[in-house]
Amino acid sequence: MSEAKKGVALSRERAYDIILSPVITEKATFITDKNFVTFKVATDATKPEIKAAVEMVFGVTVKAVNTVTVKGKRKLFKGRPGQRSDYKKAMVKLADGQTIDLTTGV
Repeated sequence: MSEAKKGVALSRERAYDIILSPVITEKATFITDKNFVTFKVATDATKPEIKAAVEMVFGVTVKAVNTVTVKGKRKLFKGRPGQRSDYKKAMVKLADGQTIDLTTGV
């Protein structure tokens, strides 16, 4: 049996370490019509861990998780070249009829 089928056992602390923050952008808000919610997550988190964390923290049923690693931009900081940190973004599809209110605290 695969890890995704039997589920992942997470501690509450690890669940909060996985989900860093919601992503509130125009594009992320647009896909909420399709029952998706977007989060910034830990770079070492796997899809089964993200699914278990969202289900534990928000008490919803997750149907699918899509992830993308966003590479940091090269920028100038006070005239010197630098680079922003890479981060991982997860688009979580919720079951029909389920919602997460991101305007309130957890």
